[in-house]
Amino acid sequence: MERRYPLRNKIVVVPLGEIDYVFINRLASQLVSYFNIGVDVLQGAKLPQEAYNEQRGQYYSTVILNKLEILKSSPEEKMLGVVDEDLYIPTQNFVFGEADPVSKAAVISLFRLKRENYEMLDEEKVLFSRSFKEAIHLLGHLWGFADCRNPKCVMYLPGDVSDVDRKGVRFCDNCLRKVEVWKR
Repeated sequence: MERRYPLRNKIVVVPLGEIDYVFINRLASQLVSYFNIGVDVLQGAKLPQEAYNEQRGQYYSTVILNKLEILKSSPEEKMLGVVDEDLYIPTQNFVFGEADPVSKAAVISLFRLKRENYEMLDEEKVLFSRSFKEAIHLLGHLWGFADCRNPKCVMYLPGDVSDVDRKGVRFCDNCLRKVEVWKR
């Protein structure tokens, strides 16, 4: 039985840069079903050039979060940027995404989620599964969830794509007990 998580806020998905809109709409549709909440998809926006680090060949995700915060039309909105570029933060070689619970903005990168599909046959299905899990993880941070040690919990912080593949799409009971908003 699928758990439904009733929330009163809205998620806004923002495609950034060159990205497949069919994929974005599918992701948005699944987020509606999963969270039982309204999801809007904004028209695509350009990646901020100031986020690009030429030496690393990557985009600094925190700069992208700042742009997403500016696009918010209300404080209750949860912004989820989706990029097809490689992201980083200064303390790590790469990140699958980053979330800022204060600004209620998150960004996910598809770059490394599709880069290593190993020997899996249905690349599109694998990419969607990975992206969906990481989108839930990042949005979870916007609602106050912390990273979890349970490797099956959606809030588990993956070190690589095999960790993403192993974890589930649900919040574990321990995480649900810790976050008050889910008790309503």
